Amino acid sequence: MQLNPPVPVRWLAGFIEAELIGDPGLEATGINEIHKVTAGDISFVDSEKYYGASLGSGATIIIINRVVDCPEGKALLVCGDPFTAYVKLVKHFRPFQPADRMISASAVIGKTSIIQPGVFIGNQVQIGEHCLIHPHVTIYDHCQIGDHVIIHSGTVIGADAFYYKKRPGRVPEYDKLESCGRVLIGNHVEIGANCTVDKGVSGDTILGLGTKLDNMVHVGHGTVVGKNCLLVAQVGIAGKVHIEDEVVIWGQSGVSKDLTIGKGAIVMGNTSVTHSLEGGKIYMGFPAEEAQTKRREVVWIKRIPELWDRVQKLRDGRT
Repeated sequence: MQLNPPVPVRWLAGFIEAELIGDPGLEATGINEIHKVTAGDISFVDSEKYYGASLGSGATIIIINRVVDCPEGKALLVCGDPFTAYVKLVKHFRPFQPADRMISASAVIGKTSIIQPGVFIGNQVQIGEHCLIHPHVTIYDHCQIGDHVIIHSGTVIGADAFYYKKRPGRVPEYDKLESCGRVLIGNHVEIGANCTVDKGVSGDTILGLGTKLDNMVHVGHGTVVGKNCLLVAQVGIAGKVHIEDEVVIWGQSGVSKDLTIGKGAIVMGNTSVTHSLEGGKIYMGFPAEEAQTKRREVVWIKRIPELWDRVQKLRDGRT
């Protein structure tokens, strides 16, 4: 999420009640997760395991839970609970705005687009030209939809990221990381019925030009789907996945978080993708392997009873 105008780091320190270490003259121009940060961004870290990655990232201002050496050109905001401080900032700069009508007055919709009855369109949404939005679609605040896009009934665009921090002994036990990202849908995309495309925690979830989603597909927060991809029914994509151009994922397959599927890869139905996949190959199985390798494995598994019987006969001296 971008901050316009920029926010002085001194104000940030006072707002979240943090100790300021480093350059007191810096200004924040955005709020972002560690894997998407650029210069000017605020990020947070609350685990020593990730200190190195955070301090060495592009983030200019880092909310952290312990005093450490501050890299040159950065500022640290030291407080007891960086997660809560980060959420406080998100709620301040992107507060929830209750709707007072089905289509927000601040939404910008192309004159040639058709919005069917029962569609909800939130604040600051942008919809291009020649789009068709079918009944009972929900488009949350700040989403952007290109030209020639079709969205079928029951689909939800821009729901919150599924991102929580476990707090043992508290009620409730899980704290929600508030989402301030968006969903960006490119031109000529078609999304089937009852799909869900979550917005990024702080960045964007993206569906590239010409990509098509079948019914009941889920795309998690911050995932980037490239151009001309096909995601077939009941495919589930976790958060922060990068799917390159021209990938096909057949039905009932699942993709774990933080992975990359290379350009032109084909993932067969009922496949579990637990590691990144190279492009230009066909994959299947649990976990996903190249299809030729997996088929040979299946053939040998089917022969286990026969081979075991032969072993038994040899052990018993039978022929």
